[in-house]
Amino acid sequence: MHLSVVLFGFTAILGKLITLPATPLVWWRVMIVTLFLFLIPATWRGLRNLTRRMLLTYTAIGVVLCFYGSVKFANSSVAATTLALGSMLVAFVEPLIMRKKIKIAELILGLLIIPGVMLIAGGTPDRMAFGLILGILSAVFVAFVAILNKHFIHDSDAITMTCVEMGAAWLFITAISSLLPATENAFVIPSHHDLVWLLVLSLACTATPFILTFKAMRHVSAFGSLLAINMEPVYTIIISILIFGEQRELSTQFYFGVLIVLFTVFAYPFVHRATNR
Repeated sequence: MHLSVVLFGFTAILGKLITLPATPLVWWRVMIVTLFLFLIPATWRGLRNLTRRMLLTYTAIGVVLCFYGSVKFANSSVAATTLALGSMLVAFVEPLIMRKKIKIAELILGLLIIPGVMLIAGGTPDRMAFGLILGILSAVFVAFVAILNKHFIHDSDAITMTCVEMGAAWLFITAISSLLPATENAFVIPSHHDLVWLLVLSLACTATPFILTFKAMRHVSAFGSLLAINMEPVYTIIISILIFGEQRELSTQFYFGVLIVLFTVFAYPFVHRATNR
């Protein structure tokens, strides 16, 4: 799980290095992942074993994509950190969907994320407000995707799940591209520079961490997996400072909010062990 988080930490950075607008960037990303996984024999074996219900379920999950809109309208640090809201949402929603007892410890840790994200919002320049909103919206979708993936992860293998979800996202973006503004048209040919980074983004920072995450989710809860993903901003922010100098765009208040998020992440293993004795 943590290895996948390290790889995800480079995702927003690559999103900034690629000059394509948000929609064609995502379109190329998910298409490359889908085509790559489609060539793996294990994917074909998994697809043959999928029921129609599971195929439709994975397709629905794959349609949800907002993350790169946030990266393009704000910056990589803001986009990655707003995903911390997903943990709070999972703490509330997962017990309701899965008909389980609410875990008070997870609920408290989820609530602790709120002041951190509020401080992050307060430390974000006004011109990045739309990106922040998109980041929060993506956190809502990520929470539901994490819950659904956890629920269905035992019904098929990780490679097949990744291929179907990415393929569904690609088909969905293709279908709605004509309805989007001309600047967000998906059918844009990338430059050689962008194509190289797209391959790195798709294979090293999308296909690989998604498969690793799905494998890890067989052993951890949706809340635990999203809480681990909250470590992503640590790597993203450090790299963003080194490459983009984003420390000039973000206030002390922003970083204080990040510290609260990190405290919650590190506290979870201790709280989890203490409440499960």
